Amino acid sequence: MKHLALILMLAGFPAAALAAGGHKSCGPVECDPVKTDLNDQASLQRGARIFVNYCLSCHSAGYMRYNRMGQDLGISEELVKENLLFAADKVGDLMKAVMPAEDAKKWFGIAPPDLTLIARARKPAWVYTYMRSFYRDNKSPSGWNNIVFPHVAMPHVLYEWQGHQRAVFKSEDGVPVFEKFEIERPGTMSKEKYDEAMRDLTNFLVYLGEPAKLERYRIGVFVILFLLVFLVFAYLLKKEYWKDVH
Repeated sequence: MKHLALILMLAGFPAAALAAGGHKSCGPVECDPVKTDLNDQASLQRGARIFVNYCLSCHSAGYMRYNRMGQDLGISEELVKENLLFAADKVGDLMKAVMPAEDAKKWFGIAPPDLTLIARARKPAWVYTYMRSFYRDNKSPSGWNNIVFPHVAMPHVLYEWQGHQRAVFKSEDGVPVFEKFEIERPGTMSKEKYDEAMRDLTNFLVYLGEPAKLERYRIGVFVILFLLVFLVFAYLLKKEYWKDVH
C-alpha cells in the first residue's frame, strides 16, 4: 500500500506542478489567460481574416491549405478566393508567406517562423499575451519591443489598432522590473475590442495547430461508447463461459 500511495503521489506531481505554474510562462510577466473555443466558428473566421491580412505576408502556415481551412470554418471556396487569397495563390495551395525568406533575413536578421504550430509550442496564453505586449522602444531597430519576447525582431504590425503604448519600469535592487503599460497614442480600437481581436487570432492559431481536434473528440466519444458496450458483452460472455467451472 505504501508503494501504491507513493506511485499515485508521483503521478499527480506533474499535474500539480503545472497547476501551480498557471500562466507564469511569459518571460518577466504572467501570461494573461485566454479562453479559446474551436466551436466558435465566427471567432475562427475573424481570426482567419486577421491572420491572412496581417500575418501571412511574413509568416507561413505551411501545413494548412486554403480550401481545408474554408471547409473547417464554414467558408465557401468563392469567399475564400475573394477574401482570403492573394492574387497568385490557388484555393488548393498551402498557406505560404508572401515575403521570401532570404529577403526577410536581410531586413529582420532572421526569417519569420512558420506559425502552424505556434499555439501548441508556446501555448495560447503566451500568444495572446505576446500580441498585446508590444511597446515603443527607440533603441530597437524596428522601433518596437515586446515585454514577453524582449528584443524580438518583429515590429508591431497591429499598432494602428492598439495604438502606441509605453512600458513603465520600476527599480528593484537596481534592476528594472516591468510595472505597467501606458498608452501614448490611442489606436483605432478600444482596449476591449483589441483584446477580443487578439483572442480571435489566438483561437485561429489554436485551430491551425490541430485542425482535426474537434473531429478527434467526436470520434473519441463513439470509441468510448463502443468500449463500454463491448465491456458489458465481454462480462456476460465471461459469466456464461465460467458458470459451470468451479
